[in-house]
Amino acid sequence: MENNEYVVTTDDGQKTKHRGIKAMPFVIGNETFEKLGTIGTSTNLLVYLTTVFNMKSIAATTLVNVFQGSTNLATLIGAFLSDTYFGRYWTLGLASISSFLGMLIITLTAAVHKLHPPHCGTLETGVCIGPTAGQMSFLVCGFGLLVIGAGGIRPCNLAFGADQFNPKTESGKRGISSFFNWYYFTFTFAMMVSLTIIVYVQTDVSWSVGLAIPAFLMFISCALFFMGSKMYVKVKPEGSPLKDVAQVIVAAMKKRRLELPDQPCLSLFNHIPPNSINSKLPHTDQFRFFSKGAILTREDEINSDGSPGNPWRLCSMQKVEEVKCVIRVIPIWAAGIIYYVALVQQSTFVVFQALQSDRRLGPTSFKIPAASYTVFTMLSLTIWIAFYDQVLVPLLRRFTRKEGGITLLQKMGAGMVLAVITMILSALVEDRRRTLALTKATVGTDARRGAISSMSGMWLVPQLTLIGVSEGLTIIGQVEFFYKQFPENMRSIAGAFLFCGMATSNYLSSFLVSIVHQISGGAKTGNWLPEDLNKGRLDYFYYLVAALGMVNLPYFLVCAKWYKYKGSDDGSTLELSQEKMQPQKPLV
Repeated sequence: MENNEYVVTTDDGQKTKHRGIKAMPFVIGNETFEKLGTIGTSTNLLVYLTTVFNMKSIAATTLVNVFQGSTNLATLIGAFLSDTYFGRYWTLGLASISSFLGMLIITLTAAVHKLHPPHCGTLETGVCIGPTAGQMSFLVCGFGLLVIGAGGIRPCNLAFGADQFNPKTESGKRGISSFFNWYYFTFTFAMMVSLTIIVYVQTDVSWSVGLAIPAFLMFISCALFFMGSKMYVKVKPEGSPLKDVAQVIVAAMKKRRLELPDQPCLSLFNHIPPNSINSKLPHTDQFRFFSKGAILTREDEINSDGSPGNPWRLCSMQKVEEVKCVIRVIPIWAAGIIYYVALVQQSTFVVFQALQSDRRLGPTSFKIPAASYTVFTMLSLTIWIAFYDQVLVPLLRRFTRKEGGITLLQKMGAGMVLAVITMILSALVEDRRRTLALTKATVGTDARRGAISSMSGMWLVPQLTLIGVSEGLTIIGQVEFFYKQFPENMRSIAGAFLFCGMATSNYLSSFLVSIVHQISGGAKTGNWLPEDLNKGRLDYFYYLVAALGMVNLPYFLVCAKWYKYKGSDDGSTLELSQEKMQPQKPLV
């Protein structure tokens, strides 16, 4: 990233400097340690709940899915509060403190004996005692603070980092693009460290020490964030963008009986405030009903500055088109929900698969921690991002003449196809693991689960590698898609959209697990998802998720064919370059 210090004069005469690269040590440092802390705490939760809190596998999986779903869903509330009241700076600051306190509480549940149940091995009867109501309440309190923290951090950190660069300069545009790359680099770096070093300390050294490390890293993240306060560009909230959406809908409903003029782009009311940060948008024919809210009638009053006297009756064409941008994104967002379900399985049930596989590293006696296998997803993601940006995109650009090689929707669709292939491969590997456990000599027994298959845990690597490449296509494509297609004053909400999709998929995955567990319990094939995977049919469940993905693909293709990119006024679906759509005012 290059220097992007640039002086911008606002309408009120104040001057603000975009520090660009100079602010990055604090921004990226904060994000790196925040991810190390958050991921280090949450990655190994399944093992923590089943071994320290003595919870059943299904109960622990459900709790983790609900927790992850809640953290993702909370981003919508955090984005609303950020864009409407607090701004991204204060939202990030307060959320970081909340995350630190949540991690501290979870650390205490491991360090203080009275805050977790006794270990199963310490009981003479051999029966595992579950957590008391008080112990669970204290743990859930820590989860709650983590939910609040994630709700503020996730939708704001990417947009806050981009705020530090001036979008009207070439260096600023390149700086934003470079920042996105660094953002994902820090994410993969944090995941790899968490899935190896921190997980190893937690499982093989001490849970209290292993959870204290992420809490300390989160403390460093908070300190770094506030140390750079004087250098940041702090975008002031302009009021609720969701209010604008409501005004357009209400105005269109009030004028639903009116006929649109023959040339809407010339006849509709289109006042654009001089201090607007949003790109100027042309009129589009999609969702023509909402354009009725911009029809100017004799009853409508206009203020001296050109704005509508009653915005609940008359809206500008610009505001209508911004609402259309949001509506167009929703079907694409919905298609991602089923896709995320496949990702959830590669971070939950794959851990249980690893626990009943041979985790020895080669001829040594060292066992890879079960939760550490997902590091291969991060490795493949990291390698794929570098290969895609440096090799594949330039090659594709020669043939397609597109800046990104392919469109964002094509990129997302390719990742969805890989997710279906991943689930089919996962089912085949699980069938092999189970067959070896039932027909061949095992390498030991897990007291809580059953026989450990002689299949090497390294057979889980191909599916984890494929899902990493899939994430590199679909997830990164979605982040860029939402960031570019939402109005500029809704970018925090745009960031929350991705996480809301993940939240819905977490809840959907939890629902699927519960339904399959109950229905298959009385089936001839037996319970698909018991504590002992050797007695179940996890491969059938994987095939079910693959089938859902196959049904989702045609839906996504239809939505992608129908979609019209932001700023397109000729009915085409070509992706526009972000540089062609400039804000009316710098983001200061």
